[in-house]
Amino acid sequence: MSEIEIMTTASLGDTSYLLVSGDEAALVDPQRDSWGLIESCTSRGVRIHYVLETHVHNDYVSGALEVRAATGATVAGPARAPYAFEHLPLAEDDEIVVGDVTVRVMETPGHTAEHTSYLVLDDTRRAPTAVFTGGSLLVGGAGRTDLSGDEHTEELARAQFRSLRRLSLLPDATRVLPTHGAGSSCAAGPVSGDRTTTMGAERRTNPTLTVQDEEKFVSQRLSGLPPYPAYYHYMAPLNRSGPEVLGGRPTLRPLTPSVVEGLVGGGAQIVDGRDRRTFAAAHLPGSLCDELDDRYASLVGEIVPFGTRLALVLPEPAEEAADEAVIQLLRIGYENVAGYLPGGVDAWRAAGRPLRSFRTADVLELAGHVAERRVLDVRPERPEGGTPGTIAVPLAELPRRLGEMPRDREIWTICGSGRRATIAASLLDRAGIPVTAVVSGGAGDLPAHASEQARERA
Repeated sequence: MSEIEIMTTASLGDTSYLLVSGDEAALVDPQRDSWGLIESCTSRGVRIHYVLETHVHNDYVSGALEVRAATGATVAGPARAPYAFEHLPLAEDDEIVVGDVTVRVMETPGHTAEHTSYLVLDDTRRAPTAVFTGGSLLVGGAGRTDLSGDEHTEELARAQFRSLRRLSLLPDATRVLPTHGAGSSCAAGPVSGDRTTTMGAERRTNPTLTVQDEEKFVSQRLSGLPPYPAYYHYMAPLNRSGPEVLGGRPTLRPLTPSVVEGLVGGGAQIVDGRDRRTFAAAHLPGSLCDELDDRYASLVGEIVPFGTRLALVLPEPAEEAADEAVIQLLRIGYENVAGYLPGGVDAWRAAGRPLRSFRTADVLELAGHVAERRVLDVRPERPEGGTPGTIAVPLAELPRRLGEMPRDREIWTICGSGRRATIAASLLDRAGIPVTAVVSGGAGDLPAHASEQARERA
């Protein structure tokens, strides 16, 4: 018999799995910072024999080589993936053994061309008890097929249709264990917040399985896809070549104001992880506001060019925040982090350096005045029609479109909740454009507030 441990990385919407049988284990789709898990396995007398990759991931740097360096495990992955490092290539019906359990390969192209799923058989004479579906079948959805370029999107969507049909033939009780889930931009459309499911449940409720016509499936899969973070373009090449082995959690070094100033002069970007209102009230010139929460790194990946040298301003306690920030950034390949500024804004001010600020407002202050104010809507998906009179530019596109922004009067930034609006405001402020950020409430609230104000004036 086997046990399967579930490890979720909420910041990316992804899940890794540890398949354990006796004193042997296989780790499926590990994150780069798997050092704690490795230590836990060692203390329990469990040896990781294999690291299984379902595909060359587009949303994070694989931890496979980290695990191999620490444990001697064999890295195994899709035979179709042109990995540049030593590995065990696995094709349809190939098998590996972990303790008393057999893992059988099932090729399921679609999310990517090389995508592979893994069937778990506690007894080879019986049906699989579980299947690791990676970015193919998700809970309530499926992985998107446009991450390999427009020229491959339709072909992969058709392959995804066929792969999902194959997976759906598994017995009802088969556990479905996907890597991508809610919060991952690898999902095509909304998915469930649940991380695992069963094949029976998915057959009954998953819309990607209830559509039986291939043409309809392809049409639905290719429509309404939101932009994905720009850093995705770098993940597959990095994972194919093999990322640098870090060997453990790196420590972020403290920086003085003069060092930060020199770094910025050399092209570094300051990223400020404090809350939006505090940032707006006072921040280092040229810094970008990105609150340190589960979405921190993914939003950095939307607006900061890959490979940019970073200097961080962090909320207190800064040392704990530094640990969280650097791990999130490493997961998506942002390794060029120079350090952080202890004391943050206070240290900068005490050193005689200037600060900047911009106005904040809630959505009620904007409601009823949209026509007389210049409003920039930075939501990733603008609902049909949007808000009349607003400029609509998704946040991920804003850095390269700043030259299109008018400068003759103040711009009010808005999104769905205030998070992206504040990031956008920091981009405009860096460019010297007068700005007010709507930090509370969002564009979806404007019609109701405007109607209420109109009734009150009547």
